[in-house]
Amino acid sequence: MKYKTKAKGIVMLADGTVFHGMSAGILGTAIGEICFNTSMSGYQETYTDLAYTGQILVNTTAHIGGYGVNENENESDKVGISALICKNFSDNFSRKNASTSLQNYFESNNIVVITDVDSRALVRHIRDKGAMNAVVSSIEFDFDKLKEKLEMYPLLENLELASKVSTKKAYILGDEKSNLKVALIDYGVKMSLIQAFVERGAKVKVFPMQTEVNDILAWKPKGIVLSNGPGNPLLMKESIQKVKDLTHGNIPILGISLGHQLLALAAGAETEKMAIGHRGSNHPVHNLLTGKSEVTAQNHGFVVTKSSVEKNDTLEITHIHLNDNTIAGLRYKNKFIFSVQFLPEASPGPHDSKYLFDNFIETLNTAK
Repeated sequence: MKYKTKAKGIVMLADGTVFHGMSAGILGTAIGEICFNTSMSGYQETYTDLAYTGQILVNTTAHIGGYGVNENENESDKVGISALICKNFSDNFSRKNASTSLQNYFESNNIVVITDVDSRALVRHIRDKGAMNAVVSSIEFDFDKLKEKLEMYPLLENLELASKVSTKKAYILGDEKSNLKVALIDYGVKMSLIQAFVERGAKVKVFPMQTEVNDILAWKPKGIVLSNGPGNPLLMKESIQKVKDLTHGNIPILGISLGHQLLALAAGAETEKMAIGHRGSNHPVHNLLTGKSEVTAQNHGFVVTKSSVEKNDTLEITHIHLNDNTIAGLRYKNKFIFSVQFLPEASPGPHDSKYLFDNFIETLNTAK
């Protein structure tokens, strides 16, 4: 159903808390785990990040939609979020190179939006009570029916989602003549992550996550990248085993976000669900190898536990999140295998951590 001016909207959390607002996007109902993102810009890149699959997103910045949508800035070919909640939503846009309004874009992708919500109060509630499921609707306002929908919906920690968003067919991007071959396993990859390697002269072959290890190695890549993505890594048993098999070789491996968690699990470490997660482009990280601090972009609700790494003979901590002291980076001892919990390609976000791509490419260029 199409957007109607001044249609009512409602947000109901699993703990019974209700927020009222107005409707944008399409008229409808959506369910998912509620989370919030603290980025001040880059909403289009955020909404098309498939790591948000299964989640309803709250923007903490007050104004959304003012610069429209440019199709060239999508991080995937579809919207990742299940629904959007925000304070002020604009159907008008002023950017010259925008191709359409955010309203039109959401209508085309069947996304429910609830606007005119007290987003500050909502975010404070999430921070106090932790992430939980929520239902948003602009067509159903019966509390009992909404509660029933919530009770039937599974928790995010019980969902394996990467297989739902991974590419179904391998494809290649970059210079076809390049000898710098990078195999990227897609768990819900952002296009800007692929582009980071293409810009550095690599030929990137993106593999479905179900691809067998021998088929990946048969392409004879110089390096392997494990992408970002959604869902609970503990439920990805086959992927964990495949990553473990890949680490037994001598090919350099880089893990990003979900890929970082899979590398840790493959080495025998543990992961856990976070209370509210890290989502935004302003997260401070301390690089223990250089002594410097970096401002990073992050989007994750699971984390590798520090206690499991500290007693692990294979892993070494390389980065720490300065807000809560959680692990933000790891490396394998005696191998060129490393990973980060954050998103060094940013989009949106700062470029403090793009050196990680340079380091990885330099290693591939010098490897025998």
